Amino acid sequence: MYNKNVWQDHVTEYENRYVETANEDGTISHTPAEGEVIQEGTPLSADNFNNMEEGILAANLISAEALNQLRFTNDSVKDCVSDIYDVTLTNTQEYPFNDSSYTVAFPAEKARNNKNYHVHTEAVSCSRRGIINGGGIGDIVISDKMLNGFKIRFTGAADTVTLKIFVQGGL
Repeated sequence: MYNKNVWQDHVTEYENRYVETANEDGTISHTPAEGEVIQEGTPLSADNFNNMEEGILAANLISAEALNQLRFTNDSVKDCVSDIYDVTLTNTQEYPFNDSSYTVAFPAEKARNNKNYHVHTEAVSCSRRGIINGGGIGDIVISDKMLNGFKIRFTGAADTVTLKIFVQGGL
């Protein structure tokens, strides 16, 4: 676990003051002549630096995990977004027969990665021989799901049914 260090400067009465001493070998040594130590500084040590390295590593690991979670959440949100299609189905046969099957094709950029998508429908209108809201829709049947589309039909006696279709998931 990372332990935060509060770093302090080493403060002395005389900053950067040294006593110069000539050595026997012709070199010079500088010895700090700080005067009074006003504030002892935080030691520049392996323990302190390694503690800092551990904190940096932990922060990097946590941020990598956060990015993975963000990607996962982004994928989950994509599955919640609906593509919306308006479709009118037409039945030319007499009830109880019905030939209203229609293929809903996804545009190339909306093709799915898998067939685990959901199709929800909302009836906008239906009519039978010119009678608005006549004839009944019956059930809406989704079949032949593929990555690039699906088939949809209704089972009722209506001649035409207009639907709003919501497709979620599969991305």
